Amino acid sequence: MLDSVRQFIAEHQLFNLETDAILVAVSGGLDSVVLLDVLHRLGAQVAVAHCHFGLRGEDADADEQFVRKLAKQYGLPYFAEFFRTKEFAAQEGISTQMAARLLRYRWFEQVRETQGLAYIATAHHQRDQTETMLLNLTHGTGLAGLHGIQVKNGHIIRPVMGLGRDDLHEYLVERGLRWREDDSNDSPVYQRNLLRHEVLPVLREINPNLDETMAGTAERVGGAEEIVRRYIADTAAQARRDEAEVTYLNIATLQKTAATALVLHEILRPFGFAWPVVKDIVGAFGGESGRRFDSPTHRLVKDRENLVITPRRTAQFGTFQLAAGQTDLLADGLRLKAELHDDAKHFIIPRSKSTAALDADKIKFPLTLRRWQEGDWFMPLGMKGKKLLSDFLIDQKVPLNLKDDVRVLTSADGKICWVVGWRVDDRFKVEDTTERVLTVQRM
Repeated sequence: MLDSVRQFIAEHQLFNLETDAILVAVSGGLDSVVLLDVLHRLGAQVAVAHCHFGLRGEDADADEQFVRKLAKQYGLPYFAEFFRTKEFAAQEGISTQMAARLLRYRWFEQVRETQGLAYIATAHHQRDQTETMLLNLTHGTGLAGLHGIQVKNGHIIRPVMGLGRDDLHEYLVERGLRWREDDSNDSPVYQRNLLRHEVLPVLREINPNLDETMAGTAERVGGAEEIVRRYIADTAAQARRDEAEVTYLNIATLQKTAATALVLHEILRPFGFAWPVVKDIVGAFGGESGRRFDSPTHRLVKDRENLVITPRRTAQFGTFQLAAGQTDLLADGLRLKAELHDDAKHFIIPRSKSTAALDADKIKFPLTLRRWQEGDWFMPLGMKGKKLLSDFLIDQKVPLNLKDDVRVLTSADGKICWVVGWRVDDRFKVEDTTERVLTVQRM
């Protein structure tokens, strides 16, 4: 088996056996005990990491003591962490299993970085791959779920993924290795165990080589996913435009793609939009502007030519003041930087809409930053007459979700001097007679 694992490591370029130091995740169970022994015998530079999740009482304590002794037996560095898993799960509003996963991988990475190790090795094998793929398929998934557990994912590697559970068991018996059995692996409370004990035996009657078949399927799907990923990346490069806290996706470009909903779903994945919502978004392409869609973290509005995506605001924007001489103002995630320039004659007015250049002597402090309101008016730069801000935003074709978030900077006398990020008021513009300039920049 050593030769098989060595070949698998080389074929998938997991790591360099001669130079890379590996942190091995060892629970004390059969799989991880075999992984540790195999890597040690292959001559890899290895350290041992064990997680105590505080869920199984004395059994978990015994697991930790077993792994500690095992590391000492091999003469390897040993790291252990004791987690309050249930407290973390309750705090985050997630399942205990998900909490344990988040905690262990976060800690593994911390150990890897602080100890200068190259990779983190876990003992996932072909049966784990089969179970993961079927669970994902049961819950509904895309290509990423169908290829299951990746052999190499960033700093995470799975050196025994090419082996079946029977292979690991035979190796363990042959080597006379001891391990710890986790009783929770038999509990029907967990979906994976229900699948393992009730569903997979039936499927193996249909296909005795189920794990090998699923492993081959995962490899082919992984290749197909890479082709799709490149296609989606090319589409995103053509359709997407990012500005400060705003992402625009051109609808016409998206409509030209094959499998538009699939492509859009992958592009919108970082923004948290679920598949059914994405299908509704595509269905709205030919409809009127202004239709709104929400994910847990973002808001998407179908505008005339674009889909406009912005973060959802959890806090109501209030009123904030910038005093004379104050250089920074932080207001609900928006940061303004103010700077006074005494020599206006040599000042060059910035062309960026994110910076306002104002005649400092026309301003009355403190300046106030607030949301725009119905009835607000100002004199847009280049115009002498008044214009309702609501009409100005319509003229500028500002999408609904951006319109809700427009802020204005007003002088102490209540006059709007800058519609932040859009237009300076003509009454406060820099002229030939200006002596001092105040610049206010949206960071």
